[in-house]
Amino acid sequence: MEQNEERSTHVVYEKDGNGQVIIADEVVAIISGIAATEVEGVDSMDGGWSGAIIARMGIRDLSRGVKIAIEDGNVTVDLTLNVKYGYSIPEVSKEVQNKVSQAIESMTGLHVQDVNIKIAGVVTNENE
Repeated sequence: MEQNEERSTHVVYEKDGNGQVIIADEVVAIISGIAATEVEGVDSMDGGWSGAIIARMGIRDLSRGVKIAIEDGNVTVDLTLNVKYGYSIPEVSKEVQNKVSQAIESMTGLHVQDVNIKIAGVVTNENE
């Protein structure tokens, strides 16, 4: 139980007599990563060189390329994406922002303040 106390968590719901619901930042990051990769035109999340090492080891890091900041029930998400060649970066980015916001708000009850996107690369068929 000590290990869980070290993680950054946030109370999202509390009711008299029934207890409370606490969500770890990592859970919000995983929700964000999954929602982002479901958007057509997103090739993958980019986690930098450490993410590449983890991927080579065969470990799937669902929060790779995602940074979360939660303050007073407001979430700020920073995503680093690789986009498929031929897709409109502004259109893909807008769809990612919408999908990530909706997923976090519907699954956690937290309010999404910002979804910031950094495009780290464009992937062509030759890159695969």
